[in-house]
Amino acid sequence: MQIFSTYEHSSYLELAISALEKIGIEKERILAVPLENRVEERRLLDTLHRADGVSLFDKGAAIGTAFSVIGGSVGFVLEWGPIYWGLIGAASGFILGFIIDYFIFKVVHKRNRLIRGKNSEVVLVINCSKEEVEKVEKILWGNLALGVAKVED
Repeated sequence: MQIFSTYEHSSYLELAISALEKIGIEKERILAVPLENRVEERRLLDTLHRADGVSLFDKGAAIGTAFSVIGGSVGFVLEWGPIYWGLIGAASGFILGFIIDYFIFKVVHKRNRLIRGKNSEVVLVINCSKEEVEKVEKILWGNLALGVAKVED
């Protein structure tokens, strides 16, 4: 059987490997594979198939609507009229809202795709017999494994 478990890179991983060796599992039957976590900046514009929940459109739409109403109202006394000033207000409000969102997104939050909470950094694979499975699982869970799975040969 093969048992897979995931760990943070910590002393608990080393303690788990030592405990496995103490119960008779040789080093050749233990494989520890470090994972590379994704460090990718979020995209500014979402696509139809991939969205991350961050929108640069919301504030622009709200401020654009407000500015278009103000521009349309003030446009009755200005030379070009309410329609042109409403469109100018909508465009300038949308651009202002987009710039505000962009500033918050890039400067204030500095979103470098941080994973919150505990994340897997190492996958531990153990080849063992069916009689050793319960002991191995107990050791892995006892040493704070993030997840454990077993696969029969």
